[in-house]
Amino acid sequence: MVEQTVTLKNRNGLHARPAALLVQTASKQSCKIWIRKGDKEVDAKSILGVMSLAVGAGETITLKADGAGEEAALRALVELIESGLGEA
Repeated sequence: MVEQTVTLKNRNGLHARPAALLVQTASKQSCKIWIRKGDKEVDAKSILGVMSLAVGAGETITLKADGAGEEAALRALVELIESGLGEA
């Protein structure tokens, strides 16, 4: 299992469009992936779970991946978040 803490750099946090992009990216991975904010942890492949975290701009989350390809999966998600989740 690998994990990494990241800060959302996009201006609107994980609202619908960025959350969907994150879930799509997570869903392409074969390993299990979770996102934790505070004491709540959700499946990163669930749009309802991700949206329920209500992650705002500048907030910090922890990504965890476990299974085959976990390091590559974590790297892909961290890069997506650090690039602004598709926002210009």
